[in-house]
Amino acid sequence: MARSSSGIVAGLTAAAVAAVGFLAYQAQATVPASLGGRPGAGASPSATATKAPRDRRNPAALPRGSGAGERVVYSVDDDRVWLVDERGRVQHGFGVHPGSVDPTPGKYWVTSRSNTATGTDGIPIEHVVRFTTVSGVTIGFSAAVGGGTGLADETVKTGGIRETRADGDAMWRFATIGVPVVVIR
Repeated sequence: MARSSSGIVAGLTAAAVAAVGFLAYQAQATVPASLGGRPGAGASPSATATKAPRDRRNPAALPRGSGAGERVVYSVDDDRVWLVDERGRVQHGFGVHPGSVDPTPGKYWVTSRSNTATGTDGIPIEHVVRFTTVSGVTIGFSAAVGGGTGLADETVKTGGIRETRADGDAMWRFATIGVPVVVIR
């Protein structure tokens, strides 16, 4: 009976290892190619930091040259965000209050999200959408719980790009894992 039990255990172990291997392969196969299966490594900062062309008659319009397809566009110079659908139409645009650390212009991807968290400045935040790290500081969009920008301590290095709660809700619905984030000047 002992031989039979050890054979069953060995068979179940082999089946479990095979199942885990298959699931790992399946998970890797569904990661967007642009992420390369390495969270946080999907950034491709631009070699030049020239300012994207703006519409002088409509400064809130999506800048030309900010990419194509579905994406979040963030202008570090204008402190503005646009949520752009797959056809290139702006679904929502809004102003933001950036932290003290800016991302380098380039193309990134949403790598993680948290419904609630505490910001590096100690402020409770919600709808956190992260897309890169700069010198150990995580960069992402969030809304301060209770409203306002929540930027209490200007001396702390923060990568939180703060939105209103309504804008944070729109970002949360739009910017799921793998959605491109284009940072422009």
